[in-house]
Amino acid sequence: MRSDDAAYVREQYATEEGLAARASLYLHGSGNDARDVLVDELRRHAPRRVLEVGCGWGELAARIQLELGCELVALDLSPRMVELARERGVDARLGDVQELAFADGELDAVVAAWMLYHVPDLDRALREIARVLRPGGALVAATNGARDLAELWQLVGRDTSFRELTFRAENGEEHLRRHFARVERRLLVSELTFPDTEAMRRYVGSGGGADLVDRVPELGEPFPATKVVAVFVATKAA
Repeated sequence: MRSDDAAYVREQYATEEGLAARASLYLHGSGNDARDVLVDELRRHAPRRVLEVGCGWGELAARIQLELGCELVALDLSPRMVELARERGVDARLGDVQELAFADGELDAVVAAWMLYHVPDLDRALREIARVLRPGGALVAATNGARDLAELWQLVGRDTSFRELTFRAENGEEHLRRHFARVERRLLVSELTFPDTEAMRRYVGSGGGADLVDRVPELGEPFPATKVVAVFVATKAA
């Protein structure tokens, strides 16, 4: 199943269980936390009005509000994610990045964290983001690499070739340059460890891989895999 399939995305984010299983694994990672890098990049632009698209349960949005002291609106397609984000004190609304209900040049920055690979019409979404940004405004986006956790997916026999057709660390700059005057990429490669068999099974099952769970072998020791993430900063012409 491609990660930009609309039915797949609705199913994955209808509840928080899958997201929680994926998020919990980052407790076992090393190296720079991409969320820290994303917030630092956003801070460089000192934005007053920020939009986060695909906000999930609002953890990142709440952090941005607190640390940057900015006015923030968060959007998600999932009513449950919007509900959870509101519980964190975030101004969260139902909305689609492919059709943003904001005026031209209304925003200083847009955040898209691990969500652009879910968008069916990526160019339409990027046009909309560029439209609502003021001149000189920036999109700060995080995404995984096409070979993210390659050791895991090789172990369970998952074909990940579809990733090359969605927004990834390797091709993100190409997509962004069609809509923005300047694009910077920061690549983060680190090791993430599955501590035991159950943790690996939860993770595999959380991302639409329920049919692969039975392929996870009994682990005699922690299993390391390579985490590949890119943080992009795409700036609109001044």
